[in-house]
Amino acid sequence: MSDIFREVDEEIRHERYKRLWNRFGTYLIAVAVLIVAGTAGWRGWLYWQESAGREAGDVYVAAARLADQGNFAEAEARLAELANGPGGYPQLAGMRAAALKAQADDKAGAIAAFDAIAADTGAAPLLRDIARLRAGYLALDLEDYQGASQRLEALSGDDNAWRFLAREALALSAWKQNDPAAARRWLGGILDQEGVPGDVASRARTLLELIDAAEGKPAGEGS
Repeated sequence: MSDIFREVDEEIRHERYKRLWNRFGTYLIAVAVLIVAGTAGWRGWLYWQESAGREAGDVYVAAARLADQGNFAEAEARLAELANGPGGYPQLAGMRAAALKAQADDKAGAIAAFDAIAADTGAAPLLRDIARLRAGYLALDLEDYQGASQRLEALSGDDNAWRFLAREALALSAWKQNDPAAARRWLGGILDQEGVPGDVASRARTLLELIDAAEGKPAGEGS
């Protein structure tokens, strides 16, 4: 008798599974296909990223070699190929292209390029700060104190890693603008602080001595 009940129970389970399969089998197959396709797609995307990264790296290195040879226009053209490259290559290429303009003595073009990077909210904060600093230093030759100040004062705060270089550039700009009081103020923000890099402190002292000499003061009296 127990065998009969077992057979009936198995038949009921079989019919239940059959109905479930008839009802949901197509969906289960679709899910399985999507899982397989998704896995294959993910692996394909990873392969594409790796391959694109290698190609972008090769282009960047080729551009650097051209720049080292003095072929700035060709180097910029190669860097332009990375405008839509993977990862951080577009940002690095933009920084390098701006630097090439400066090397080619196109300072106005370099300033504009660095300013564009500094204004790009999608760029890495570190690169944006470096771009501001580079543009500010280049502006010392082409623009007045206001131009340098607009770019560099944002970097001069006590919590900014570039504060001493920014203050140095602001002091130079103020001195060139015949504003020794502002120059002294920025130099004080270097020489009165701890942790100043030795080369920056040395240049700051030299500039302060030049200001003192121009005003007929003994070295250090005006500090």
